[in-house]
Amino acid sequence: MLKTFSQYFSLHVLQRIGLDLLLLVVAVIASAVIWADNHGAELKGLLPSALGFAAVMIITNFAFGLYQPVDEDSPRAAFARFVLSALFCLPVAFGMMLLLPWQGFASLAMRLQVFVLVLVVLLVRMLINRSQASSLFAPRILIVGTGKEALEAERILLRPEQGKVGVQGFFPIGDDGEQIIEEQAVEAEKILSGSNLTDVVKRLNIDIIIVAIRELRGRALPLRDLLDCKLAGVRILDWPSFHERVRRQVRLDSLRASWLIFGEGFQQPLSRLFFKRVFDLVISFPLLVLASPVMILVAFMIVFEDHGPIFYRQERVGQGGQVFKIIRFRCMRVDDVGADAGRSGNTAAGETFSRIGQIIHGLRIDRLPQLFNVLKGDMSLVGPHPERPSFVDTLAREMPFYGVRHCVKPGMTGWARVQYRNDDDSVSGAIQKLQYELYYVKNHSLVLDMLVLLETVHVVLMGKRAR
Repeated sequence: MLKTFSQYFSLHVLQRIGLDLLLLVVAVIASAVIWADNHGAELKGLLPSALGFAAVMIITNFAFGLYQPVDEDSPRAAFARFVLSALFCLPVAFGMMLLLPWQGFASLAMRLQVFVLVLVVLLVRMLINRSQASSLFAPRILIVGTGKEALEAERILLRPEQGKVGVQGFFPIGDDGEQIIEEQAVEAEKILSGSNLTDVVKRLNIDIIIVAIRELRGRALPLRDLLDCKLAGVRILDWPSFHERVRRQVRLDSLRASWLIFGEGFQQPLSRLFFKRVFDLVISFPLLVLASPVMILVAFMIVFEDHGPIFYRQERVGQGGQVFKIIRFRCMRVDDVGADAGRSGNTAAGETFSRIGQIIHGLRIDRLPQLFNVLKGDMSLVGPHPERPSFVDTLAREMPFYGVRHCVKPGMTGWARVQYRNDDDSVSGAIQKLQYELYYVKNHSLVLDMLVLLETVHVVLMGKRAR
């Protein structure tokens, strides 16, 4: 993982983006230069235009999830993803060509070349995702510990979204020369013994050490060896930092108040709040204008179906614990609006949907009126999910540090929504969501907001929940 702009990015994803960027820029420039030589034309601003074209194509591909592993997809689903991406990317490419200051793109042959180029990139990206290409920057990792946390760390590292990593083995922790008694979950042949930690790191050329122990107090860690490894340039991650960097969540079972107080993040400077508010206004107002025809059509359809109210309003908890009323299109039948008002926002009772409500809920169109909440300032485009006051009171009693999520505005979409797969309104589901929401509160920035919006586009377009 590489940290930039206060965010962690997977190296294998950056590798894929870099390769696509290089391929698009080189191919477009080569095509333009060949055409210009054959026709005696002069090309101006070639490199900036090629970079702009490639950047737009990569952003579009990112929104369709082409830089995420799709190992769980069937071949038919992967092909459908490719077709949908191509149908969207080709018109965007055509529009970009009309804006580029190149005489060559007036040629039909040049346009066809670029169309073929975009299709080839999309097809190659789909095939590479299906086969999970090896990363050129695969780190060599040593896990300290042999318990269930160490086994969990290995499972996380070997997931497709992490790319190719090299877990070299597990180093047991000891106490006065004897291994600490702990429930061993790791296979015995994977455990490295008979040497000290420094020698193992040098012999295996380790890049990253993960201390996979939830509770460090009372554990006889080889602190001197760990310090020597760190001074030698080896990156060392403890259990909470590992989850934050790799899983991009803050684990509640290892969270301490001192970590919140003295650690990095969880800062709300006025400059960040100001730019986030400007970002919300700049994005939400054009979205509202673009979505207004759809919203007007939906409003007429709701009234036409059962002559009931178009919107429903519900109390939710916002920034600083302040209560506000959220606005959404009514999805339920008129007789069930009162019952729906008691829900947390997701319903399993599909039979209570109206016919129009079931459609707009499935397409997430029912949330478009929340843009008015964003313009008013009650919500942000990106933030934690707004919950009902009664549900917040219950969760605050069940979970420590739950109130931390209220230091930022709730959002129409959020990090938890694009990362957590289930629409689970139970306390256990709320715990999973809170771990992602705390990561957002700790690391939120405009870069993370833009990533969440792109992920949201992917979820909506592909008709899926998050990864």
